[in-house]
Amino acid sequence: MASQNALTPQADDFPRWYQDVVAKAEMADNGPVRGTMVIRPYGYAIWERIQSEIDTRIKAAGAQNAYFPLFIPESYLSKEAEHVEGFSPELAVVTFAGGEQLAEPIVVRPTSETVIGEFMAKWIQSYRDLPLLLNQWANVVRWELRPRLFLRSSEFLWQEGHTAHASYDDAAAFALRIHLEVYDAFLNDVLAVPTYLGIKPPSERFAGAINSMTCEGIMRDGKALQMATSHELGQNFAKAFDIYFQNEDGQAVLCHTTSWGASTRLVGGLIMAHGDDNGLIVPPRLAPVQVVVIAVRDEPDVNDACARLVASLKAAGVRVVLDAGRGSFGRRVTDWEIKGVPLRVEVGPRDLAQGVVSVVRRDNAEKTTLSLDAVASQVPGLLETMQTAMFDDARSRRDAATRDVASVEEAIEAAQTGFARLDWDLVAGSGEAQLNAQAISVRCLQRRDGSMPSSDLEAGLTCLVAKSY
Repeated sequence: MASQNALTPQADDFPRWYQDVVAKAEMADNGPVRGTMVIRPYGYAIWERIQSEIDTRIKAAGAQNAYFPLFIPESYLSKEAEHVEGFSPELAVVTFAGGEQLAEPIVVRPTSETVIGEFMAKWIQSYRDLPLLLNQWANVVRWELRPRLFLRSSEFLWQEGHTAHASYDDAAAFALRIHLEVYDAFLNDVLAVPTYLGIKPPSERFAGAINSMTCEGIMRDGKALQMATSHELGQNFAKAFDIYFQNEDGQAVLCHTTSWGASTRLVGGLIMAHGDDNGLIVPPRLAPVQVVVIAVRDEPDVNDACARLVASLKAAGVRVVLDAGRGSFGRRVTDWEIKGVPLRVEVGPRDLAQGVVSVVRRDNAEKTTLSLDAVASQVPGLLETMQTAMFDDARSRRDAATRDVASVEEAIEAAQTGFARLDWDLVAGSGEAQLNAQAISVRCLQRRDGSMPSSDLEAGLTCLVAKSY
């Protein structure tokens, strides 16, 4: 009889495997309104770790956290034509509240460029007020027709940064800094997901932006996932909301603005980039629980040894929990494997008699025997070894799933299993439409050396195309 914790194999049905992991790792449930989700404590603990790591980097870049309203007057969105057009199909609009019809419909926040632009215009008077660097941790609503927990939901959590600058160069430089020092650094160093950095083609840009930078990761099924984006908004929103500043010569000048964000989609990316047929695998630097100490048997000597191990690991700065034994040992091991806890320390009476314990890595199932006295000193190094190995493995998978091709037809074939890279000149225009007809999109544009261009008008660009989430 199959275990009730058995997961659908990835090779059989990847979407079903994903749903199984989300449910059985106790990450989230569907909410009562279609497209919404309830994030369970373990899933939220992972999101809190993501928040903490990204927030620290955002603050190091100089931005400050603030909060803006969930409800936005519909007229605000109408001020920037491309913006309202881009978001119109996804908007949730309130027309009745307080027992009466509203004089003006209210949009439930899909993103906050418009409401923040309104207040930037109020707060910015002089060049001395610039740059204004803001970030918001919030929920947003974008009505989703094909919802999937964490990846696409009608309401999701995210951070959205919004900044105003005196010049285009300053704005562009800050957006790039966020992209590299916040998003790329987090994805590489913490989430252990290597991505391709590039800019979006005009057809895929954020509504109202003049340039959109993206981090594109690859999942274990060969599909791409947009992990984070940074946008140069030029003066489009400044014109719409009259965001002027007085320069040193006393002249009124329009600001240049940016926006940038990452969301709970990162949790979905974590699951799909690292998970295997046994469940989730969480990189140690991200894991809310880095080590679980499991008592093989519920016996006084074993439990005492486990408690001492937990105390010594906590003193060493390790995030550790104790599983003192409810249910069979095998079932408890399976539960922790599904949750993807990086290291499992197993303490049994036979090992205890010899003064040793077994330490098992979640990423490769490698088992190591350590003396009881060495656990606290050895585990931090094992965690770092696993972190590096997970990134290297993910990079190898990404590189192996990327093919250089010479035509749109070859790109369509290669994109069935991963990324295809080809000259942008072959795709721009009719080639992009040909790809879209096969559910393939241009994920980003790069220079031939893999670096990120400043504009899609640069000569000699390549593009990465793939099926995507």
